[in-house]
Amino acid sequence: MSEDLYLELLDNLFDGVYYVDRNRVITFWNKACERLTGYSKTEVMGKSCSDNILKHIDSHGRELCIKGCPLHATIEDGKMREALLYLHHKDGHRVPVHIRVSPLTDEQGNIIGGIEVFSDGTQSLQTLQELEHLKNEIFIDPLLKIGNRRYAEMIFQTRLYELNAFNVPCGVVFLDVDNFKSINDTYGHLIGDRVLLMVSRSIASALRGTDTLIRWGGYEMLIFLPNVTPAGLKTITERIRMFVESSFLMIENQKVAVTVSIGSTLLNKQDTLESLTQRMDTLLYQSKQGGKNRSTIG
Repeated sequence: MSEDLYLELLDNLFDGVYYVDRNRVITFWNKACERLTGYSKTEVMGKSCSDNILKHIDSHGRELCIKGCPLHATIEDGKMREALLYLHHKDGHRVPVHIRVSPLTDEQGNIIGGIEVFSDGTQSLQTLQELEHLKNEIFIDPLLKIGNRRYAEMIFQTRLYELNAFNVPCGVVFLDVDNFKSINDTYGHLIGDRVLLMVSRSIASALRGTDTLIRWGGYEMLIFLPNVTPAGLKTITERIRMFVESSFLMIENQKVAVTVSIGSTLLNKQDTLESLTQRMDTLLYQSKQGGKNRSTIG
């Protein structure tokens, strides 16, 4: 098989495939990489894979391009690796990907670089599946394509019934974007909308398949986490905060990033939607007063 035909086959694979040399400079970038990351071949070829491109993080929010890069480790020791990580999409949000890393060697067996193959690890949220099944835009936020406040009322009643009838616990997270007005004032509402999309997509990547993400209004979001322990609520809440903190847009070579303040609680059997949101609003206010970009659980 000729080299040109081999490269054409790689270019048309469903999975993303890219090569780097020993300095982690990208020397091949296929069409699936463009589709999954939003970055074109011309934007990345000849650049380091850590130059504001993929910026992989793990589930704890650690930036692996700075420390712990699987591709760098494979180039050093020649061992194959695989992991579930979260890459940075050009639109700013985080995308879960399953990566497989292998060394590239010359005819003498010397390592001359590495190859990473990655596939979309996104699991369709049960919320989106239900929304699609309903085929009813009355429950969908038109910008973010997630549930709206009316959908929240329906999910609340479901989770409250599960708690009272079967003792299935449910954690609830309430958050808003810190200093969002200044984003709109500085960059305009179109960029503000892109920031909200970035935030909602990064949050969705941090959630489980059974969790429900809601746009409560403006730049506030509500999340229902069924069957979660107090420890699990704390873990997921912190993951949400970290995922948003590590997301960013590049606007005319300027990095635009935001943080969120969060209030989290467990649903009580006596709760109404009003009492629940009042309790979470108080917790959110404590996070704001404490310096923002933090969570308060109560």
